[in-house]
Amino acid sequence: MASRISAVWTDFGGVLTPPISHTMGVFCRSAGLDPAVLMAAVEKVTRDYGTTDMMEPIDTPLVTEAEWLRQVGDVLEADHGVSLRLNSLADTWFDGRETNHAWVRALREIAARGVFVGLISNMVPAWDAHWRRMVPVDELFADVLLSFEVGHRKPQAAMFELAARRAGVPAQECVLVDDLEHNLAGARAAGWHAVLFRDARSALAEIEPLLEPKELA
Repeated sequence: MASRISAVWTDFGGVLTPPISHTMGVFCRSAGLDPAVLMAAVEKVTRDYGTTDMMEPIDTPLVTEAEWLRQVGDVLEADHGVSLRLNSLADTWFDGRETNHAWVRALREIAARGVFVGLISNMVPAWDAHWRRMVPVDELFADVLLSFEVGHRKPQAAMFELAARRAGVPAQECVLVDDLEHNLAGARAAGWHAVLFRDARSALAEIEPLLEPKELA
């Protein structure tokens, strides 16, 4: 029988919001960009930082968002003849982005059963105020763990070790809910449970058997 869980840590982008691919598509349409061209430029800049994760340079951060965007703009212009000069993606990335209210309700249900609920996200510093407008942070989360604040990021083991300590429970009593398989693999390697997020109903159905049974009124 699987161990009971005492802490649920949820991702933000792609879980409490639509998938990143959807948001990227909206951004490209608004900017008049071919998504394949933008991704080629981002991937080229990403390789210069010795990683294949396009968010790692700006959510640890290894570089400011403004400088990273300048580098992406240089590649777009030099390699593709496309002019795109931005100082920040925050307004464009978050304006009109929808909150996943079904998952907010599910997290409230979980917290009401006495389970620790936290947010664990690879987050860009300049985006901090923007994401906080989308969810009732203080009401919903017992703790918030952001990569740029702690110097670790998913799927690094140190991120999960810190999260378990902050929740005050052993690793085997933690679960990560995330939309990216490599983050889930990191959680499993750290001794956590892991749930691939597709929608609120299926995620809650996977978590429910791991929770303590509800007490009868």
